[in-house]
Amino acid sequence: MVSNYRLKTCGHGRVMLNLFDDSEEEAEIEKILAHHTAISADTDEQQFRDVLQALPAAIYTTDAEGRITFFNEACIEFAGHVPAIGDMWCVSWKLFRPDGTPLPHGECPMAVALRENRPVRNMEAIAERPDGSRICFMPYPTPLRDAEGRLIGAVNMLVDTTMRKQAEERMMRLAWEVDHRANNLLAVIQAILRLTKADTAQEFQAAFQGRLSVLANVQRLFSVSRWTGANIRAIIEQELKPYAVHDSRRVAIDGGDLRLTATLAQAIAVSVHELATNAAKYGSLSSPSGKIAVSWRTDNANLSLRWQESGGPKVAAPTRTGFGVGAVDGVVRTLSGTITRQWEPEGLICEFCFPDIAA
Repeated sequence: MVSNYRLKTCGHGRVMLNLFDDSEEEAEIEKILAHHTAISADTDEQQFRDVLQALPAAIYTTDAEGRITFFNEACIEFAGHVPAIGDMWCVSWKLFRPDGTPLPHGECPMAVALRENRPVRNMEAIAERPDGSRICFMPYPTPLRDAEGRLIGAVNMLVDTTMRKQAEERMMRLAWEVDHRANNLLAVIQAILRLTKADTAQEFQAAFQGRLSVLANVQRLFSVSRWTGANIRAIIEQELKPYAVHDSRRVAIDGGDLRLTATLAQAIAVSVHELATNAAKYGSLSSPSGKIAVSWRTDNANLSLRWQESGGPKVAAPTRTGFGVGAVDGVVRTLSGTITRQWEPEGLICEFCFPDIAA
C-alpha cells in the first residue's frame, strides 16, 4: 500500500506525482514515475494520467474549484461506484470522521487543501460505499500549481488503512486480554498459595509446585486454542495421563465436548489434580487393580462432574480434613460451586456442580 509521496515539477510547469516507500512494489512505482519526468509538452498531460491510472493507490485530481477532473481505476474500487467527472471535492459516496460523525464533502480534506492552498496531512476519515460497507483511510490532498505558482487544482491519494486499523484493534484487545489473564492467573496463584498447607517445608514445596504445574498445563491448552477456551476432556486426560501409561483401562473418561472459561478450567484442573494425588497415595490408584472413572454432563448453564474410584483398598471417611481437601473446596467456592463426597467402601465418589458456566 502506498504510504508516502511527493511532487516533482516537469517541464512547462507541469506537476508529476512521485511515490516512494521502502517496499519493492513502491520502488518499482518510483522507477515508472521517474521514466515520465522527461515527457514532452504535447503528451505530458496524457502521460501523467496514464501513470496515475497504472498505480495501485486510489488517486484523483480536481481543478482549482474542486471539481473532479480525473480518477483512476483504483478510485472506483475504493469508492464502490463510478464517480462522475465534475463532482465536487471527493470520490467517496459518504464520509465520516473517525468518531463516526458525518463529514460533509465541503469540509473534507481535499476541500480544505484547495481553500487554504496547502497540503493536508495526518488526517483520517471513514468512507462509506453505496452498499453500506465502510473503509478507514488517510487522504493526502496536495495543491497543484503552475510555473508562476498559481493554484490550478489538486491531487489526492487515498490510502486504505482498514487492515491496519483492524490490526491495531486486535493488538489492543490482545494487550487487554494478556493483562486480564495475567492478573487472573496471579490471583489464582495467590489463592493456591493461601490454600496450600503442609506439615513440612518439603511437602509444601511439592504440593505447591504440583498445583503450579496444573495451571501451566491449562495455560498451554488455552494457548493452543488461541484463547477460545480449554476443552474439559483435554484437561482431565492431561491430569490423569500418568496413571494410565501402563494400563489405559485404569482411567475411564466420559462426557461431551465442552470448552471452559479460564477460571472454570483452572478450578477443574486443580480439583482433578488433587483428587488424583490423593488417590495415588491412599485411594484406588495406590493399588494395581484400582480404577478411576470421570464423567460430566451439562444441564442448561450448569456443569456436573463426577469422580468415582473403585478397585482400591477399602476407604472410610477421614478423621481430619486433609490439606488437599481444603484446596479443592477453596477453588470450588471461588466459583460458587458445590462439592459432595461419599466415602464408599469401594472407593471415593466425589461430585461437583458449577453454576452459570456460560457466563
